[in-house]
Amino acid sequence: MGKQHAEGLVAIHLNEPILSPPPLEGAPTAEEKATIDQIKAFGRMMVGFEEMQRTRPQTLGYGCVDSPAGQANWIYEKFADWTDSNRNPESVLTRDAILDNIMLYWLTATAASSARIYWESADLHLGREVVDIPVGVSQFPRDLYVPPRIWGERTYPKLFYWNRVSKGGHFAAFEQPALFTTELRACFASFRT
Repeated sequence: MGKQHAEGLVAIHLNEPILSPPPLEGAPTAEEKATIDQIKAFGRMMVGFEEMQRTRPQTLGYGCVDSPAGQANWIYEKFADWTDSNRNPESVLTRDAILDNIMLYWLTATAASSARIYWESADLHLGREVVDIPVGVSQFPRDLYVPPRIWGERTYPKLFYWNRVSKGGHFAAFEQPALFTTELRACFASFRT
């Protein structure tokens, strides 16, 4: 929405800023190096889900739609890997909440359509396009990677809020709803002033 300049949109909030390293000026800082290491580790160990969805979303989707165990495993694995839970998602989400989420995919048979967004956006250059409306960012420490503010400043020239919180992962609003809400309020309170 921020890139499309939707009518009436005056600012956006992101909790997963998809940023790639800008051309580095000299050697990377320690913070940049840490983020580059996170991106490399993710690429080595966890990018299989993305490649599958980007290249064969229908194959994956039909398998998940045909098998409740397959659907459950596909979603549960992401909760295990991407929540701030030390691979124990039940420590931050209730079992019922996890099952409700899995059931939304199962009952609506939307595994293929939810995977297809990766195929549809494969040619986009995410993290490299400037978003020139006001942007607020809240970072959760166990997200897929946590880029440094300088990358945000280079991509979001009207960056008005940047905060790193103490806990939470990729599913921030689901995993830490009170903290996420606090961040939204703080972000837009600072924008209004």
